[in-house]
Amino acid sequence: MTLPRIDIDDPQIEMDEGEVAFYQGEPFTGEVVEYQKGALVSLVTYKDGFEDGPSRKWYMDGTLRSEGVLRGGFPVGESKDWHPNGGLATRVLMSGNGLRQLEITEWDDEGNLTKEWRAERG
Repeated sequence: MTLPRIDIDDPQIEMDEGEVAFYQGEPFTGEVVEYQKGALVSLVTYKDGFEDGPSRKWYMDGTLRSEGVLRGGFPVGESKDWHPNGGLATRVLMSGNGLRQLEITEWDDEGNLTKEWRAERG
């Protein structure tokens, strides 16, 4: 099933204070894309107005900037951010409900590890 796709600049899309997406007055289910100077820079999946599903962002040159999955607006599982040079910047692991950070690892733009943290298993 192909999801409907709309541009964030569409005059019929609205975001409320809680970042809930409405299209033509109804909570939106589908993909919201953003372009800057003709380049795709963001693709976020929504369900019933909330970020729910894959989310990807790119730098203007097409280099992947970030990717992850959200459920009901909360990040779940693994998400990653990259430096403009393409090197991995951050890797975060969240619980299945998105309420607890389990791991975070960060690198500088030269690939050197700068932070490593894991939640205590209990």
